[in-house]
Amino acid sequence: MDERIVEKLKALDSAVARYVRPDTFPLAIRMLARGEPVPEGVRVPSSAFKENWIVCQTIGVARRYGWSLAVGKEDVICPLSAIAFGFRKPNDAYLKGFASVGMYCEDEKAATRLEAETWRFEPGSYDYVCVAPLSRANFEPHIVAVYGNSAQVMRLVNAALYKRGGRIESTTGGRLDCAEIVIQTMKTRAPKVILPCNGDRVFGMAQDTEMVFAAPWESVDELLEGLEGTQKGGVRYPIPVAMRGTVTMPKHYQELLRMLEDEEKRS
Repeated sequence: MDERIVEKLKALDSAVARYVRPDTFPLAIRMLARGEPVPEGVRVPSSAFKENWIVCQTIGVARRYGWSLAVGKEDVICPLSAIAFGFRKPNDAYLKGFASVGMYCEDEKAATRLEAETWRFEPGSYDYVCVAPLSRANFEPHIVAVYGNSAQVMRLVNAALYKRGGRIESTTGGRLDCAEIVIQTMKTRAPKVILPCNGDRVFGMAQDTEMVFAAPWESVDELLEGLEGTQKGGVRYPIPVAMRGTVTMPKHYQELLRMLEDEEKRS
């Protein structure tokens, strides 16, 4: 791998650790095109563990264990993400919302629209989604992703807008966040804020306090400059809350202090 990519991965990992301080590893994510080999040292669960893993689960393990992983058609037993990532072709039942009626949607009409607006790659475009901590990735990512609380994600949003201004625009359906993290970010080539879905909470162990920030690899230089620039400007994490000024103590504390002061005067 190009030494410049290695240095950029290290720089981003260091900057996120210093300026954002997430609880779990920030991630490098790459979609492996048809015929592209799985990078050395990256484990495929179906062969390495004889287990079937889904995308949100894989992301969760990578960010909590620090493992480098890749999952493809033979691994992913979630049909929704298998279709979204192009590992399987959507059939009529899927397109008509079979998996959503009665769960996420009231009827077929609503479910059909939900599936139509789900982020998807063309079938057969990619063989695997490859995920690793930034500090251990031995591949050039398409996407970088950081899970954090709302203040940490805000910090990353501020950094992403430092050079370009404007706003970050994201879409969410409240499910299939793996597609919103990877596919939405790759297709729009712009930073995103993502709401973890139900599946990520159940299988990926995303916590109620967590959100996701994702950005395309080509925006990393801006992100690095933005993290440093906003830090110098006073946008920091942990948030330096207003704590100066005289506080109001409980009534009995005030009375006790007066007693102590009076006794000191008499002594």
